[in-house]
Amino acid sequence: MAYQRYQRVESLIREELNKLIIKELEFSGALVTVTGVEVQKDLDYAIVNVSVIPSGKGNEVLKNLEQNWKQLQHLLLRKINIRPMPEIRFRLDVGLEKAADIEKTFLEIEKDLDKL
Repeated sequence: MAYQRYQRVESLIREELNKLIIKELEFSGALVTVTGVEVQKDLDYAIVNVSVIPSGKGNEVLKNLEQNWKQLQHLLLRKINIRPMPEIRFRLDVGLEKAADIEKTFLEIEKDLDKL
């Protein structure tokens, strides 16, 4: 299967947005990482998944990103320079948090089994 244009755009947006978020925005007490980008095949919009540590700051970070999306969109267009540039939308990625919870549960089960 040929590598589709939208897949290349996903990769470029993820890479450049990670850099821009670190350089342009400040999140007090939170580490923000772009974990994935899903670009619609017609390049109308891109869903940007962000992971936030600690997870309790997730809503605050999401609000900050949504307030600054136009600035990020503009800077992204200057960096990547593609037409059409998908409109970016942000979504919290709780996958890492869920994985950590599952691992914690398994460790607790293992400790309980060792007690038997």
